[in-house]
Amino acid sequence: MAFAFRFAMSLVFVWSPVYGQTDDLALKSKVGKDLMAAGKFEEAIPVYRELVKALPDNPGPVMNLGMALHMAGHEREAVKEFQEVLKLEPAHMPAHLFLGAAYLVLKEPSKAVEPLQIVVGGQPDNSEARLLLGEGLLALERYPGALQQYQELSKLDPENPKAWSGLGESFEGLASRSFEEVEKLAPESAYWLVLVAETRVMAEHYGPAFFLYRQALAKIPTLRGVHAAVAEIYRKSGHGDWAIVEEKKERQLPPLNCGVHQGLREGRANSAVPARANRSNRASEMECDFMAGRYHKIVAENSQTAEQYYWRTRAYNELARQAFSHLADMPPSGEVHELLAKIHFSQKNYASAAKDWGEALKFSPGNSYYEQGLAISISAGGNYEAARPLLEKAMKQSPDSMELNYWLGFTLLGLEKAEDAVPYLERAVRGDPTVLQPQRDLARAYLRVGQVEKAIPHLKTALPLDDDGTLYYQLAQAYRKAGQRELERQMLVKFREVQSSASAEKKKFEKSLEITPP
Repeated sequence: MAFAFRFAMSLVFVWSPVYGQTDDLALKSKVGKDLMAAGKFEEAIPVYRELVKALPDNPGPVMNLGMALHMAGHEREAVKEFQEVLKLEPAHMPAHLFLGAAYLVLKEPSKAVEPLQIVVGGQPDNSEARLLLGEGLLALERYPGALQQYQELSKLDPENPKAWSGLGESFEGLASRSFEEVEKLAPESAYWLVLVAETRVMAEHYGPAFFLYRQALAKIPTLRGVHAAVAEIYRKSGHGDWAIVEEKKERQLPPLNCGVHQGLREGRANSAVPARANRSNRASEMECDFMAGRYHKIVAENSQTAEQYYWRTRAYNELARQAFSHLADMPPSGEVHELLAKIHFSQKNYASAAKDWGEALKFSPGNSYYEQGLAISISAGGNYEAARPLLEKAMKQSPDSMELNYWLGFTLLGLEKAEDAVPYLERAVRGDPTVLQPQRDLARAYLRVGQVEKAIPHLKTALPLDDDGTLYYQLAQAYRKAGQRELERQMLVKFREVQSSASAEKKKFEKSLEITPP
């Protein structure tokens, strides 16, 4: 919220003169301004409350009170003050901006979007408003709208690392949507297999990726780029000689006849050309465009077939990669490393996330937010002993944080201290009952301390997370101990079904852990 502080200070200076109706009010105004400038937001709040009481119909004192509340972290109260400003002056742009910012902090992006859209509509060059609107739309998974905001932001403020991080996340979201279309139209197809393989490569799971690429080639031997991807896996696994063989196979594929596509584009309107042929030609064009790096052209296509969605997904992924690469190439700073850490964490690359949080702390030693990110990444990576003291320190600073309560509970559970974990996990679940991981881990903790009946509702809630039958089995055991035999039987049936499916999937991919010669 650094920009919010700077902007808040500018508004304090702008609005202070309107208080000058008496010497007393002018003095209070100066005191409030000085407290805000010194970062003493809590102390500024009562000063502005007095000014609001003295000048209830003046939007200036109300706005400053809202900003003091916002900067002090009292978001609910701040929202009321910003709404009051808008009653007095509906076109008050700073009130719309800070109202949107407060809603984002409250994790209510659906309420944040409208006031932020008003600011962007009235002030197209307001980079702060575009950044916040992009964040809101991204949180709502409205990826096309978020992309538009981040693209404009990257033009307005190209040195802003959040512009490039937001671009990458927007492209990733659009790639995910496009992949879902491939999965609907052609599940288990070569196109689907390649896209899944790419996600495995990103996570550095080269064995499974190798297996998936091989499966794709068995279905479409001429699918361009797959031999090259296999060659890259060979090189990363220390088999340069095998990589040469795959690269040769890639070069031996039939050349693309991209030169003819311009004529096809011009003749596409000809009704004599069957629709099916047109779709095939467009897919071939998209392949040519992809090989030439014309990714923006591909994503502008109106995709209809699995093959077209395949190239579109790959194009979105490349655009995301370019945005993240731009971010990584920016001059090192705490903010750049923070954003890179978040990207690594989302990709479950916890070691890299922890490394970037550590680099961020070099730029801002003692930064509590960076310390929290480091602690969570270390815990997620399984190093519970190292994470525990860091999380306990962070909890002293933010005892009401749902996220910190969860991760400290998760860490204590990992250290086999279930009884100590319970109160933290309970607070995490109360903070947001819709998040399933705390529900699952609270159930695990209850089971370990023998509180079976307390575990049952949380196990039931967490069942959507069960991909190997573990939760169904635990629920069956809990029902048995609670004397509910019929429910136990039902859960055991479900457990066997899920386990059988998971076992078949495991056997299918056991081979995938081995990288074999060409």
